[in-house]
Amino acid sequence: MDRRKFVSISGLGAAAAAAGSVSPGSVAVAASAKSPSACASAKLPPLKARMGHQFGTLTDKSAGWIGRFGVDAICTNPKTLDPNRLYPTVDEMKAMLDIAGKYKIKVEIVDSVLLTSSLVDREKHPAIMLAQSPERDRDIEAFQNHIRTCAATGIRTLKYNMSLLGVVRSEEVPGRGDTVYNKWNYQEAAAKNPPLTRAGVVNADAFWERIDYFLTHVVPVANEYKVRIACHPQDPGMPPQGYRGIDRVLGTIDGLKKFVTMHESPYHGLNFCQGTVSEDLRNPNAEIGDVIRWFGSRKKIFNVHFRNIRGHRDDFVAEMFPDEGDVDFVKALKVYREVGYEDLLMPDHSPRVPGEDNEQSQRENFPFEFGYIRGLIDAEKHIV
Repeated sequence: MDRRKFVSISGLGAAAAAAGSVSPGSVAVAASAKSPSACASAKLPPLKARMGHQFGTLTDKSAGWIGRFGVDAICTNPKTLDPNRLYPTVDEMKAMLDIAGKYKIKVEIVDSVLLTSSLVDREKHPAIMLAQSPERDRDIEAFQNHIRTCAATGIRTLKYNMSLLGVVRSEEVPGRGDTVYNKWNYQEAAAKNPPLTRAGVVNADAFWERIDYFLTHVVPVANEYKVRIACHPQDPGMPPQGYRGIDRVLGTIDGLKKFVTMHESPYHGLNFCQGTVSEDLRNPNAEIGDVIRWFGSRKKIFNVHFRNIRGHRDDFVAEMFPDEGDVDFVKALKVYREVGYEDLLMPDHSPRVPGEDNEQSQRENFPFEFGYIRGLIDAEKHIV
């Protein structure tokens, strides 16, 4: 959303309020009468999407920081006291909620202790993704127990990844101001002939078998306890020949469609990373609306990472601040409104500042993204 578009929405309401003669509702109706796009918006249901954020373990420090910015809810983790236990206890979850309550923060999502977005070579417990028995059955049981602790403490959603490669990027490029952005170019990365991971060669059939085995064991538990399990797409997608021997089956739109229709359940869906999905498209700005519409109309979007890129599949120049990427966030927000999406829009992968650690960079750059997303949500709510 550029500055002129934002001002045209917010400035109209401000001018009417100053005049004291027109109600906010009639301002929106007047805007609709003048603009065909606004007329289309008049047919949409009320916007239910809310602003959220995600980060690691919840502490007094992180809770106090996020409490400043008026987010509606967060995704975070409790502190797990036993490193050998692969799920938090009910008491650990309650301790997390006590910290959140002290700062008037709502926790709606937690991350799995297992199945993170890291490279499998760095994973301490890779058995699920490596199809190693009997270890994977032990780890799946831990995931099932995490579902149960979510249910016992009122957490709606458990987020996870099914990735062997982690988040793959090829280099950093200069960004706005003193920041740097992450870039991905498949041809450049593949030309370096990186070695296989500890997983070896994993073709599509093998990857789907591992996914099916996992879902067979966890979807019934999610159904029983009414906790949504939200899988993050593989970031980024790769060509069919894969990368480092891995065929990333959850790195295409067709793959994600197949995934959510396996073991069909209202509790089995996606952490819909709009940035990652954009990385899977040849023309993200033109195509993203229909992708949101497909998954959103089927209620398969449980959380959104509201992230922007410049570029397309196999070659995006950078993941960047949301106001400067190729995808029009105003148009995207209207589609979330159209499909009745009522969960969170979270900024993700904020640009890094060289010389600062990741936490400090995030503390500096995410507040801009909070304000940007809050402005979009509030402006859209006033279009009736």
